[in-house]
Amino acid sequence: MDITKVSLRPVAMNKVVAIASIVIDDCFVVHDLRVVNGDKGLFVAMPSRKLPSGEFRDICHPINTEARSHIQEAVLAEFEAMGGVAAFEAAAPEPHPDDERLQLGA
Repeated sequence: MDITKVSLRPVAMNKVVAIASIVIDDCFVVHDLRVVNGDKGLFVAMPSRKLPSGEFRDICHPINTEARSHIQEAVLAEFEAMGGVAAFEAAAPEPHPDDERLQLGA
């Protein structure tokens, strides 16, 4: 598996500092990965949706540790190349108080 493209955009959603899209092998795209500035550092969270029970469930995810690491390394390398946390926090638009996207499980 080759991550052939990583796109990032800054956001201000709790601990989420960026939303990423990746292209795999120039033929499959995954949108809405979240770059999270957690208590133990940066990590990449998979796209998820909120269930009626209030739980969040991944829409798609790697099935092994190697694939998860490969995705995370590619996204975080591009994130750092674009200036890292400081650059993304400075560029993030202010959230609108009525914006439901703030409820994304981060």
